[in-house]
Amino acid sequence: MNKPFQFKEFNIQQDKTAMKVGTDGVLLGAWCTIDNYPDTILDIGAGTGLISLMLAQRSDAMTIDAVEVDENAYEQTVENFEQSDWADRLYCYNASFNEFADEIAEEEETYDLVVSNPPFYNDEFETENKSRNKARFTSALSFEDLLNGISRILSKTGIFSVIIPHKEEKSFINLAKANNLFLNKLCRVQGNETTEVKRSLLEFSFDETKVEEESLIIETERHKYTQDYINLTKDFYLKM
Repeated sequence: MNKPFQFKEFNIQQDKTAMKVGTDGVLLGAWCTIDNYPDTILDIGAGTGLISLMLAQRSDAMTIDAVEVDENAYEQTVENFEQSDWADRLYCYNASFNEFADEIAEEEETYDLVVSNPPFYNDEFETENKSRNKARFTSALSFEDLLNGISRILSKTGIFSVIIPHKEEKSFINLAKANNLFLNKLCRVQGNETTEVKRSLLEFSFDETKVEEESLIIETERHKYTQDYINLTKDFYLKM
């Protein structure tokens, strides 16, 4: 279970953290837009550093920062950054996002691209495993705090990309709007043709634009991937 996850251009060690490599992180890392050639990128809730590493592979950004509150996950991320080809561009901070955002805002620094695969479930689903709770549950970082922090540290022309449960889509979009972040792009993700939409990939900026909507189906049958999913992830997965 804890063996390294090998991608085409980097490896992810995941023995120290409760959050393993998953489809959500890969989807976000592959889908989020880098068309505005971001120079500074922030990954909120690094986990293993997966999304930061994908963005290091995809972009020329000089600064790719990650913030991770869980100490084990932070150590894991640092290890994965150091073993990659892009160690000089990657840096992880061990802090809560609220603390981090306060500090960045105070220094009047901003990021051109902010990405987050945030904690999902609500408190009633908490388990005995504390670090998994912190990683997976919104008690660690509420959507309100996430969006409020981002609105303060995103550059004027910056982009914020996130993956959330589909059922949270409407309320998340409304919360974002309350922070002057407007939905620009949306992708709804299904496991296969017959399953319901499970995830929403969302992209926001301070500009109100016509929303680009798309959908993505991952599999046609178990372990048979759709061409769309292959096209999206083939630069990363070894077997695509």
